Amino acid sequence: MSREKIVVLDFGSQYAHLIAKRFRMLGYYSEIALPSADISAFENVKGIVFSGGPASVYDEKVPEFNSKILDSDIPILGLCYGHYIVQLGYNGKVGKAEKGEFGFSTLKFNDSVKCPLFDGINGDQQVWMSHQDGVLALGDGFETVGSTKDCPFAATQNLSKKRFSLQFHCEVKDTPCGNQIFENFAKFCGMNKNWDQDTVLQVILDNIKKDAENKNVLLFLSGGVDSTITFALLNKALGQDRVLGLHIDNGFMRKNESKNVAEAYKKFGFTNFIVEDASESFLKAISGLTDPQKKRMAVGENFITVRNEVVDKQHLDDDKWLLAQGTLYPDIIESGGTKNSHTIKTHHNRVQGIQDLIARGLIIEPIRDLYKDEVRAIGKKLGLSDELVMRHPFPGPGLSINVLCSDGNVSDADRKEYEDAKKEFEKIEVKEFSDNSTATMVKSVLPVKSVGVQGDFRTYRFPAVLAFEKNENGFYEIPEKWENIEKASSSITNSAKLLNRTVIKLWQRPGLKDEDLQIQKGYCDKFRLDQLREVDNIVLTKMHETGWYNKIFQHLTIDLPYASSKEHASFVLRPVVSEDVMTARFAWLDLKLLNDIVSEISKLEFVDAVYFDATNKPPATFGWE
Repeated sequence: MSREKIVVLDFGSQYAHLIAKRFRMLGYYSEIALPSADISAFENVKGIVFSGGPASVYDEKVPEFNSKILDSDIPILGLCYGHYIVQLGYNGKVGKAEKGEFGFSTLKFNDSVKCPLFDGINGDQQVWMSHQDGVLALGDGFETVGSTKDCPFAATQNLSKKRFSLQFHCEVKDTPCGNQIFENFAKFCGMNKNWDQDTVLQVILDNIKKDAENKNVLLFLSGGVDSTITFALLNKALGQDRVLGLHIDNGFMRKNESKNVAEAYKKFGFTNFIVEDASESFLKAISGLTDPQKKRMAVGENFITVRNEVVDKQHLDDDKWLLAQGTLYPDIIESGGTKNSHTIKTHHNRVQGIQDLIARGLIIEPIRDLYKDEVRAIGKKLGLSDELVMRHPFPGPGLSINVLCSDGNVSDADRKEYEDAKKEFEKIEVKEFSDNSTATMVKSVLPVKSVGVQGDFRTYRFPAVLAFEKNENGFYEIPEKWENIEKASSSITNSAKLLNRTVIKLWQRPGLKDEDLQIQKGYCDKFRLDQLREVDNIVLTKMHETGWYNKIFQHLTIDLPYASSKEHASFVLRPVVSEDVMTARFAWLDLKLLNDIVSEISKLEFVDAVYFDATNKPPATFGWE
């Protein structure tokens, strides 16, 4: 007899699997299905959730949808794009919203209507929005149960049809009442709890044994959380004699990172791993590259090259070894790994060489359906120390993706787009600072594009810059209230078409004028990587000393080729708080800590300017590439 379940129809949203994960964490088994699935596939399904998606419902190419699903008696909950599909299915109207929403919004309930989804939820609620379209007229039999300032139909229901639709994303942590909404939906569906962490662990271990069969497994060990816990799972399932960990020093590690990784593994009792110095090979592979996607691809392909070299050097029988990866679901989704999803970035675990091995059945990815917080929970269940489990994420490409590159030339198209971005920002009012800071606030735009994610699409746009009072030593005043900075940041990116980040200027070398800073010729080479390592080490050391390292999810230090000369650089501090990677808030650091960090960085002779990235995800991704 098959297990009762909630099915999530994946319309291509980054959040589709996050919805399924939320139900599983609440104790309800859930699965993913295509929206084109035949109605016969919904046997023993207690409820259906329509995910969001990157398309507009009026685009020429939209995900194929089996409209007969709406004729079933199974309760349905539509989210964002799914909200539109539900409304259109009952003769509602959808179009471009008067104003898009990205980030936080406040949901106000219609007190005259009772909604089962909101049982136990009272008062105004913070919700997370990511949309440019909107419902313009409700479907037949639907009523409004909640709205926001810019979205009159944010929550709707048709109880006679057992249909609900929400504009906001209740699957992300930044909608605090989201879990209760899902719990209430499962209750409305008559679903019983049938999933727990012990079951998840056992399923993973059983799958490893089944996928590996009689083969041994070689695993790339970056030293990060994902690969470390994958290593522990493989060892538990297969035994250390059938598993070999390979830590590659690719030249993109943090200061003393490879040494610290090896010591941590030995301390825990792992003896089945080797360390390979392949830094020259990787630096050569990305030499002269400026395109972020090509750089990621080159790093990923070179991992395969090094893997093959190690197999030969270790005299491993290629027919008897699988390659394991610590791939998470967000890595797959952001690489366009589902039928309806769009590529946000090319992950190094999804380059062509890896895809070819996957097609041949030579790749094993034990945690590919999990998210970071789930993986950490598994690590703790396996008995791994906090030193290994709670490390900040450190991707396989390491610092290479934090070094933005340029050949020093700016195309006419980019120059025009930059000028247009400045004009756009000039028209945007920043009203969030009520004190005298606004009198001295200067708005500008960095001439460096970075990747973002808005409405499930990848964007490549400029960062807006806010700078306040500057003293004689080059330090800029930081507004005391982070909430005002966050509101200003969201307001700017929600109002702009050419901006996807907001950064606060923290310091600029005394004597340098703004016009002295220009795009310089700069690639990801050892010279720039060593500079980045020094700045990054200052930040992380200070965070460890003050206990802030354990208060945030991850910190990235970004190196920009924007300086007074090609030997210098500007740096962006990017601390983020997240539980599921799919969404994040920039960290509200202690201002004394932040000032201490900037003070130390300012002593480095190659640093021309320091910025703080005050952008949530969405609209910005964690990193800048």
